Amino acid sequence: MERWRQDAACTEVDPELFFPVSGLGPGAVQTQRAKEVCGRCRVRRQCLRWALEIGRPAGVWGGTSEQERAAIRRRRRTQRP
Repeated sequence: MERWRQDAACTEVDPELFFPVSGLGPGAVQTQRAKEVCGRCRVRRQCLRWALEIGRPAGVWGGTSEQERAAIRRRRRTQRP
């Protein structure tokens, strides 16, 4: 396990919060609540870096949704020479 994970704010919250069924309706509210937890997390950047490196597709990681991480990966691919 990555050492940073023990310092993550999400360890104090039900893990289900970070895996909404949908990005719409109640799922959008759930995603926002998860992002609020991430917003006060001291290891948010490490979490996002890890999620991007391993290609973590599902859930909220490092304060980003699945769609936001996909957009980051697309931008990175187009920026590479």
